[in-house]
Amino acid sequence: MFDVGMPELIVIFIVALLVFGPKKLPELGRTLGKGLGELKRALQDVKESVEDELKDVKEVSSEVRGAVTDVRRQIEREVKTAEKTVESTVQEVREHVETASDDIATSLDDASKEIQDHARSGKET
Repeated sequence: MFDVGMPELIVIFIVALLVFGPKKLPELGRTLGKGLGELKRALQDVKESVEDELKDVKEVSSEVRGAVTDVRRQIEREVKTAEKTVESTVQEVREHVETASDDIATSLDDASKEIQDHARSGKET
């Protein structure tokens, strides 16, 4: 961004020497150095804080991903269990319907035979 080379630094030093004088220049340099040091430490603290927060976010994201996976697996197990229960119930109902159908067919056959027998016995008399 700032392309400051040796010639520019010399010009800045000469202007500072003329503006502040030789007595104030060392004090100004120390103050400027302390300020830059504090700024650097503050930026480092902010950087570390942001990195810590990002690490926390990654950990939480990983935990959430794991929880979602666990929930998905649990739902899959429950769906399979429900599917087996429904299939079993449908099979039981099918068997009951077939048994009832067979019983009804047998009853109808017996009734039909009785009616035919009764009709024959009525004709014979």
